[in-house]
Amino acid sequence: MGERKIRNMEEFASVSGISRPTVSKYFNDPTSVRASTRARIEAAIEQYDYRPNIYAMNQNRQLTKNIGIVVPYLTDPFFGEIARVIEQRCIEAGFSPSLFSSHGEAEQERDILDTLRSLKPAGVLLAPLGRTSDKSVVESFCRDVPTVLFDSNIEGMGEAFVGSDNYSFVSQTVEYLSRTGEPPSFFEMKHPANPNANKRRRAYLDMMERLGLEPHMLQIDGTGWAFEEIGRKGGHDILARKALTTDTILCSNDRLAIGLLSACYEAGYRVGRDAGHDLRIASHDDHPFSRYTCPALTTAAHDYANVSGHAVDTLFHLIESGGRFSTREETLFSARLIMRDSA
Repeated sequence: MGERKIRNMEEFASVSGISRPTVSKYFNDPTSVRASTRARIEAAIEQYDYRPNIYAMNQNRQLTKNIGIVVPYLTDPFFGEIARVIEQRCIEAGFSPSLFSSHGEAEQERDILDTLRSLKPAGVLLAPLGRTSDKSVVESFCRDVPTVLFDSNIEGMGEAFVGSDNYSFVSQTVEYLSRTGEPPSFFEMKHPANPNANKRRRAYLDMMERLGLEPHMLQIDGTGWAFEEIGRKGGHDILARKALTTDTILCSNDRLAIGLLSACYEAGYRVGRDAGHDLRIASHDDHPFSRYTCPALTTAAHDYANVSGHAVDTLFHLIESGGRFSTREETLFSARLIMRDSA
C-alpha cells in the first residue's frame, strides 16, 4: 500500500516518474507500451494502490481518438513549431491528431469548427483568430466539444487557456532598450489581427509610464496576416515622413520587425547596437527566422516547449475529467529576453 493517496492520473504519472501520455496510453491499452515500461507502471500501481476513474475512462472511450488542432496560419513557422510539438505529444499518447489552418479567415475558421464537430473528437486545441473570429460560433463550439485555447485568448471561452504573458514580453524589452540607449517608439498595426497585439500595446504604455518616459506610437496601415509586407510598407512610410522621435523602435511582433528591417535596408538606414548605426530595432516572439535576419533580431522569446506541452497536458486532463473543469483555467508563461545585434 502506498504512503499517499493518488487522486488522478496526472499525480500518478508524477510520483511514478513516467510521462503522463505514456501512463494514459497504458490505461487505454496495456499492450501498447513496452514491456519494461508496463512493468514499471504496474509496480507503481501496486505501490500506490492507484485505480483510475473507470467511469471517466469509459466515457472517454465512447469518443473517437481524434484530437483537433486549429491554428490561424500554418505557413507561419511560429504556429508550425507549436503544432509540431502538439502533434507529436498526441501521437505518443495514442491519439490521432488532425491539423487545420484557418488561413486568417473567419469563414474558414467557422467551417473548420463545423467539420470538427462532425468528427466527434475527444478534444480540440484551438488557437483562434481572435479579433476577427465569429465569437458566437467559437462559444457554441466550446460548449459542445472539450476545448483548450492556446496562444490567443477569448475571455470565457473554452475550458482553459494556455499562452504567453505579454506583459513579461514588453516589460523586458522596454526596460532593456531604455537602459542601454534612447527609449523606444512602438511600431504596430492600427488594426492588428491578433489580440495579443493589444495587450502588448497596453504593456508598452504602462511600462513607459512606470519608467517616467514619454511613449510614442508608430501605427501603420494594413490588415490581415501578411505581417512582413505590412511592416515593410509601414516602415517605408514612417522613414519617408521622418516620423521617428527616437533612434530606437520596438515592434509588436517579429514578423512586423522583419518587414521593417527590409525597409530600413532599402532606404539606406543601418540597423544595429554598435556605434555608427542609425537605428536600433527590437521585437517580440523569437520567431524561428528572427536569428537569421541581418542583423539578427533582439527579441523576447516565447517558451515554446512549455506553452505547447502544457496545452496538451491540459487537454488530456480535460478529457479525463469528462470534458469539463469546475472553473476555467488560465496558464501564462513568461518570456525570455534574447539580445542579438539589432539592438
